Amino acid sequence: MSAKRILVVEDIEMNRKVARIILAARGYEVLEAANAEEALEILRSQIPDLILMDIYLPGMSGKDLTRQIKANPKWNHLPIIALTASAMKGDREQFLDAGCDDYISKPVNTRELAELVDTYISKEKTDNE
Repeated sequence: MSAKRILVVEDIEMNRKVARIILAARGYEVLEAANAEEALEILRSQIPDLILMDIYLPGMSGKDLTRQIKANPKWNHLPIIALTASAMKGDREQFLDAGCDDYISKPVNTRELAELVDTYISKEKTDNE
């Protein structure tokens, strides 16, 4: 059985590195994109099992990218977890309305991130059995 792939869409290198370390330690293959264009390029060539999506990206926002992913029949099944420093009242609803399946606020609690990813990956495995 091959490792599950997680696409981390995050413009800040240090945040990508932290996510990579956390996820690789749990046996996940980590794909990285610094912006929406890179994320779309990756999606055209390989389909991850889950996407961690920074909401505030340069150029196209993470919300707009999420809408684009969810509008595509090849990708709309992918779980997307928003990563954001924005934790104001109503933000969660905005992320969910954009198509995100869940969200986690920054700075990321490493244990919470790993457990949330594990939950979605386990759910996908159960749904496909």
